[in-house]
Amino acid sequence: MPKLSFVIFMKKLLWWIIAGTKGGVNRARIIESIHQRPYNAHQLSEKLDLDYKTVRHHIKVLEQNRIISSSGEKYGTMYFLSPQMEESYDIFEDIWGQMKE
Repeated sequence: MPKLSFVIFMKKLLWWIIAGTKGGVNRARIIESIHQRPYNAHQLSEKLDLDYKTVRHHIKVLEQNRIISSSGEKYGTMYFLSPQMEESYDIFEDIWGQMKE
């Protein structure tokens, strides 16, 4: 995918994931946390004061859209930003900043 097309795709995807859906704020908080360091679902639940099942739901959405990736198994699974998301983190910050205004 050419660079410009990738940027446009990521902008549209992130706008939809964060601003276009009901759980977008929680997904943005998860992305922001994982950017700081890897977490498992339980740790994210505690850090963000969210129900574990809620965190698992948002993780599933983020994984399906290749925003995050995982390593490990079961409860020990750690989540990381995907390489595409790492590359596009400035786009995320811009969108997230606009939502906070």
